[in-house]
Amino acid sequence: MNHSAIVNFLWGIADLIRDTFKRGKYQDVILPLTVLRRLDCVLAPTKDKVLQTQARFKGKLENLDPQLRAASGFAFYNTSRYDFEKLLADAPHLAANLRNYIAGFSPNMREVLERFDFDNTISKLEEAGLLYKVLERFKNVDLHPDKVDNPTMGMIFEELIRRFNEALNENPGEHFTPRDVVHLMVDLMLAGDEDRIRRKGIVCTVYDPCCGSGGMLMITKEHITIGWRRNGELIRGPINPGAEIHLFGQEVNPETWAVAKSDLFMKDPTGLDADNIAFGSVLSNDKHVGRRFDYLIANPPYGKDWKRDEEAVRAEHERGASGRFGPGLPRISDGQLLFLVHMLSHMKEPKEGGSRMAIIMNGSPLFTGDAGSGESEIRRFILEHDLLEAIIALPEQLFYNTGIATYIWILTNRKRPERQGKVQLIDASSFWVPMRKSLGDKRREIPPEKAWDIVKILKDFKEGDTRIVEKDGNREEVVVSKIFPTTHFGYRKITVERPLRLNFQASAERIARLEEERAFLALAESKKKGAAGETERAQGRAEQERIRALLRSLPDTLFRDRAEFEQLLEAQARKVRVKLAAPVKKAILSALSERDETAQICRDKDGNPEPDPELRDTENVPLPAGDDPADSEGVPASVREFFAREVKPHVPDAWIDTTKRDPRDGRVGLVGYEINFNRYFYRYTPPRPLEEIEADIRAIEADIVRMLAEVTGGPASEVNVGALAQVPTFSAKGNEG
Repeated sequence: MNHSAIVNFLWGIADLIRDTFKRGKYQDVILPLTVLRRLDCVLAPTKDKVLQTQARFKGKLENLDPQLRAASGFAFYNTSRYDFEKLLADAPHLAANLRNYIAGFSPNMREVLERFDFDNTISKLEEAGLLYKVLERFKNVDLHPDKVDNPTMGMIFEELIRRFNEALNENPGEHFTPRDVVHLMVDLMLAGDEDRIRRKGIVCTVYDPCCGSGGMLMITKEHITIGWRRNGELIRGPINPGAEIHLFGQEVNPETWAVAKSDLFMKDPTGLDADNIAFGSVLSNDKHVGRRFDYLIANPPYGKDWKRDEEAVRAEHERGASGRFGPGLPRISDGQLLFLVHMLSHMKEPKEGGSRMAIIMNGSPLFTGDAGSGESEIRRFILEHDLLEAIIALPEQLFYNTGIATYIWILTNRKRPERQGKVQLIDASSFWVPMRKSLGDKRREIPPEKAWDIVKILKDFKEGDTRIVEKDGNREEVVVSKIFPTTHFGYRKITVERPLRLNFQASAERIARLEEERAFLALAESKKKGAAGETERAQGRAEQERIRALLRSLPDTLFRDRAEFEQLLEAQARKVRVKLAAPVKKAILSALSERDETAQICRDKDGNPEPDPELRDTENVPLPAGDDPADSEGVPASVREFFAREVKPHVPDAWIDTTKRDPRDGRVGLVGYEINFNRYFYRYTPPRPLEEIEADIRAIEADIVRMLAEVTGGPASEVNVGALAQVPTFSAKGNEG
């Protein structure tokens, strides 16, 4: 059976248990028993040898573990006398014997199996009278490595997990990245390192901080040591069969962690890779602290919040460069960029050989967040440290749980000389073929030949590289590669102010507005209680009336100079002996004023123009590629030039707010970075000619006339299409037209 047939066979067990287990609980039965059956098949050839070894050394050696591992040929073993065949031979005691069988595994494998919480499932199956039937069904599928090789078994596990998460209506993208995408990511990550990997005696480490069932790690190792397999067939040979590859990972989901760990125990007889797969949330509890890796690869969950890790993450962010999250924190609703900066902290230093990294994310990390935001600061850190080699836009509808656009980021701290200071953008959104059968939202796939072409575009590193693609049934040549300096994505956000211009008039209408001003209303309020409070409120109301009288005594003249009006107001207040506190005076000026472009500029006590908040604007000034010296006020030359060219000609009275400065470089304007990918590959499609549209409309009208004629039985020439708009409509309540 191929992997699809095996998956369907195992999934068919749901028919046995559907009356006892809810659809969302099928995985509690099928997943652990699939793992157990695989373990049973793997250990079968050495089962007797393990039991003989245990009998020979029991009571003679304190620690039998090394001898039992050697006897089994793996880093785990089982000392129970049972296997699936013997378990089924003693049906009355099946539940007890199954527990004995599980307890017979070595401690490292028991830890894995305990994550499934399978003991409760055994009890439930026994109570329902289903344990024998289910176990018998599993005994009938041979999962021995001679029948189902390790890559195929990995695909079986991943396909089961995908189906379980669909049944739970959860996000399968959190656990499972389609194989075609993983193969491409691995090739892009290893691109250019082939000679390095071919070196004799090479030892490489690979790390995935959210490894799920371990697919990305295993495929990376296979690409290097075995080659690229497709449906069990080797379609490309290995880079270096003799390379020593060590895998490391961490996973927060207990079931997928157990699958990854058990699978690696079976694939690597030494057990080292399995021992390196840690359990827990990597954001709040990094289990590989201090380790650095040659290659890092991940598909972090899209749009998932990091509230459960918030306290630990913020505490580490406060440590700055000594923590993982020093560059910045994204918004709490999406943690993709947290995984990225976590991975950056695990890259080897360039002097130690450096690292390469591939991470796939949705479009949000490219541009979400304004200058100064956590997202922008993370992009800034990456680009200013020249860590971003390329971003590849993938086709839509590649994933099982979402049809949205995704992007592979390739990062490295050892760029080749010609790539230094530059970023390559690759539009691979047309590099796909339709699937014969859709799987969830996945309707497209990237075949190997198209994946290899994407890798070639990356390696060629050519500005304006083109390919012939098919779009809307037409073949056309399009640009698929563009190269920019890292500064191209940066900008300096400046605040542009314009002066406040107000006119003033003590008209009845404007005086009435004073009743809405908070400072004026507060005069007749008191926090005191009883008589004292009432006295204070009465005094306040009297004060309000004196102020109203003061304003009514002012001339009903329109003033276009605030200073002149203030002088008049203060003089009249002294004359009638009304003392105006600063908040009340401000309330009066607010009530009696209106914006007026012809009025004089309002100035502060030092004579400087006051800014008008309603006219305040911002401008994003592109960062220059070279030096950008600042003047004595801290304004960079590029900003001065932009302001003189783009702003001053249109608003001569505008100025730059020099108090808004970047906290990192101290210059005027906040530095931000964004990568608006689609802008660089946008192709204008002109609208169709009006004549063509009109011809389509007439053809549709003709079709309507023909169909109506068929319904009415009359000739088409008698049907009045124009009368269609007047046809009455009917509802369940009768004729309402």
